[in-house]
Amino acid sequence: MLSMIAAAGMALSIVVTPAAAQDDRPTERVTVDVVTVNGSGCPSGTAAVATATDNTAFTVTYSDYIAQVGQGANPTDLRKNCQLSLRVHIPSGFTYAIAQADYRGFAHLARGAEAKQQASYYIQGTSPTRRSSHPIAGPYSDNWQFTDRTEMAELVYAPCGEERNLNINTELRVNAGSSGGASSFVTMDSTDGSASTEYHFSWKRC
Repeated sequence: MLSMIAAAGMALSIVVTPAAAQDDRPTERVTVDVVTVNGSGCPSGTAAVATATDNTAFTVTYSDYIAQVGQGANPTDLRKNCQLSLRVHIPSGFTYAIAQADYRGFAHLARGAEAKQQASYYIQGTSPTRRSSHPIAGPYSDNWQFTDRTEMAELVYAPCGEERNLNINTELRVNAGSSGGASSFVTMDSTDGSASTEYHFSWKRC
């Protein structure tokens, strides 16, 4: 089991990039701070954020986000979650929404087992996005990727002139099903350790 986990890697990067062809993208530096981190998928000290200098991305890195069942797993390991509260500092005259989220990871599931990736995000004081849920059925041993898109007419922008936290909630689950005591796991990462989740900005002038 440990060798499979090592092969899958346990570091998660969340890369945030602007939506394509944003003529109104700000040129002044956008910064992102982690306000709070909570959840079994991101214990204290296992999540960090870094911001690109050209406003094209910010990266959140996890180092211990894995749900598992079977040999060596504790009963509580079948579900892991992470709640991030991020403060996006936006240059004056602009606001943003999240237009798309691309989630990636790795799963090793025995026959009869299944996993599920769930997520939602919202800007403080606005209506939460609909919670997305993506199943993975065993047998499976490979990278996975899911994309959630929001139509332009349904984008929810941060209020102009105010700093509101961006709240991101993610969850991983594994169900042993009919696999018995076989080892299965799902992690929010890929085997090569590349960036795992992309949140795409949609920018707008106030």
